[in-house]
Amino acid sequence: QVQLVESGGGLMQAGGSLRLSCAASGTIFSIHAMGWYRQAPGKQRELVATIGSSGATNYADSAKGRFTISRDSAKNTVYLQMNSLKPEDTAVYYCNARIRRTVWDANESNYWGQGTQVTVSS
Repeated sequence: QVQLVESGGGLMQAGGSLRLSCAASGTIFSIHAMGWYRQAPGKQRELVATIGSSGATNYADSAKGRFTISRDSAKNTVYLQMNSLKPEDTAVYYCNARIRRTVWDANESNYWGQGTQVTVSS
C-alpha cells in the first residue's frame, strides 16, 4: 500500500503565505513526478505545479511567480510554498505522485492524497 498524507492547509488572509507538505509512505521503490492539484467548489480539479525526479518543475499560469514546488527525495516529500495568496486560490489542494512500488513493477501507478483545504479571505 502507498499513502500520501498532506498537511499545512488552513485559513489565511489575502497576501499571506502557506506551505503545504505531502509525504508518501508505504511500499515504494521509486517516485517519478510529484505534484499539486486543486479543486475549488463547482470547478474541475486543475494542475497547480509538478516536479520531476530530476527537479524539473512545471507551473500553472496562476501559480507562476507566487508558488514554489520543491521535493525532498530522501523523505519522499513534496512541498508547495504559496506566497501572495489570493481569494481565488481557495480550494482543496491534492497531492499527486507517480510511484513505482517494487522493482518488478513495469510501470508507475498514480496516487492521490486525501486533500487539504486552503481558504484565503479578502
